[in-house]
Amino acid sequence: MASIGTVTAQQMRFTEPLALTSGAALADYSLVYETYGRLNADKSNAVLVCHALNASHHVAGTDAEGQLGWWDNLVGPGKPLDTERFFVIGVNNPGSCFGSTGPMHLNPATGKKYGADFPVVTVEDWVDAQARLIDRLGITQLAAVLGGSLGGMQALAWTLRFPGRIRHCIGVATAPNLSAENIAFNEIARRAIITDPEFHGGHYYEHGVLPRRGLRIARMIGHVTYLSDDVMGSKFGRKLRDGAISFDFDVEFEIESYLRYQGDKFSDYFDANTYLLITRALDYFDPASAQGGDLAKTFAAVRAKFLLVSFTTDWRFSPARSRELVKALVDNRHRVSYAEIDAQHGHDAFLLDDPRYFAVMRTYFERIARECGA
Repeated sequence: MASIGTVTAQQMRFTEPLALTSGAALADYSLVYETYGRLNADKSNAVLVCHALNASHHVAGTDAEGQLGWWDNLVGPGKPLDTERFFVIGVNNPGSCFGSTGPMHLNPATGKKYGADFPVVTVEDWVDAQARLIDRLGITQLAAVLGGSLGGMQALAWTLRFPGRIRHCIGVATAPNLSAENIAFNEIARRAIITDPEFHGGHYYEHGVLPRRGLRIARMIGHVTYLSDDVMGSKFGRKLRDGAISFDFDVEFEIESYLRYQGDKFSDYFDANTYLLITRALDYFDPASAQGGDLAKTFAAVRAKFLLVSFTTDWRFSPARSRELVKALVDNRHRVSYAEIDAQHGHDAFLLDDPRYFAVMRTYFERIARECGA
């Protein structure tokens, strides 16, 4: 299958303040986005792809720095989400560190970088921002909104906030809210960052430093939760890095070396304030809270059709959480397809090549393509 090739990010500025769930507002902000494929004559073939925690608008193809899009295996010519049939949009959310207005940008009210003063954002705020961009592109209704993990939560939020503007919701390895265990992992990661001496209350930019130690630990914690025990066992087991025990507290095992590598790499490109914002948005997502936790009532008025996909070894967003959503939709007699894939890769499986998973996605998008004549 062919690649999209080199892609160029675009930027859209908004001067009208974006009202946020917290009661604050984001004034004079910009969103960075990429598009792939062509919008058809009646603008019925647009698919919005929502990104997860450490991803961005760069979904597919190769950017100016030679980086491959994070879902390039899924999106492109002849791929399950076929850009020869669909117009695909990837948007970087506000608060991120990949181009859209976030903590590293100047606060128009102070003339200094936002830092810790950037307002706390929610999944719903991101969806509202995405909807404004979709408006500017002249698209009144999306063929589908697709996302994995936190991106799947955004897809779910689209069906609730803009029920008439989305025909299909595709949520992969996602959940209706975070479990207490998940919130706990996020809090440990945030504490690692906030207690780093170089954090400076979130205003580390002004001091010319970065809280790398805290960010490294946060990534190590997160990375463990994305993998399954089977994958860690088969890939690393109890292998010693140097073949013998050193009787000290430096790296002994291969798994330790791997986690340190992942932490170091992450701290080179991700922003600590952004990590705090995005993990908090994850924590806060709970659309059923307004209905006393009743998911069936929450999704009663949605109009989209659904595809939900989970993976058997994903213990962070387990299949049981997807089945909660399926039950709520079935209770309302909404149309929902569900696939539970027996995959060993844990939560990361939604980003990897799996023939059964990709077959499900390809079949579903072919159905959508027939509906919109793509």
